[in-house]
Amino acid sequence: MIVAIHQPQYLPWLGYFDKMSKADVFCYLDNVQYKKNEWQNRNRIKIAQGRQWITVPVRYRFPQKINEVEINNSVKWKKKHIQAFITNYSKASYFNNYISYFEDFFSENWLLLSDLNVFLIERLRDFLDLQSKPTVLASRLTLRDDPTDRLVDICKAVGADTYLSGQDGIKYMDLKRFEETGIKVITQEFNHPVYPQLYHEFQSHLSIVDLLFNCGPESMDKIREVNPL
Repeated sequence: MIVAIHQPQYLPWLGYFDKMSKADVFCYLDNVQYKKNEWQNRNRIKIAQGRQWITVPVRYRFPQKINEVEINNSVKWKKKHIQAFITNYSKASYFNNYISYFEDFFSENWLLLSDLNVFLIERLRDFLDLQSKPTVLASRLTLRDDPTDRLVDICKAVGADTYLSGQDGIKYMDLKRFEETGIKVITQEFNHPVYPQLYHEFQSHLSIVDLLFNCGPESMDKIREVNPL
């Protein structure tokens, strides 16, 4: 059994869902330290001039864990994000298939960043036909604090004999600890697909919403064309 483990991100990029699709079970690593200016509270969409950040404002106090970080709802960020979708994707082929979902989602009162991210990812994987993949929150497991030991403990908790690491993750792990427990480590190799987009030349490494609005039900097929299982 293969497990993939990743922090819950905001509207993640395509590689996040490729990793999820290649695992038998996916673990949201929600109980590690939050990192500012990374992907947990922001992502990028395509606009006529290139790329644009969309950011969820947070109230963060070091060294809070991801699942402890509150959203700063004194800022009207939800309206801004919906308007960014409408402005930049209203002419996309599948815009009308998904925009009502996002409008409903952003009408809710979200308090914690991790809750918002996990809920969004769970719905997005439904759109990508990945709903059969079981998921688990790391915060609900009994884990050691050491980064490598934590990953090993997650593998054991879900019954996995193989850990699917990101391309950079292998640089920071003590692989010997995995070997000692009989857990195999494999590395994700992700090739970014080129797909139809609005505006000028192709832009890669955007939020999954760009692929969904442009390719709709064929979105996962676009990823699979260059990343077969």
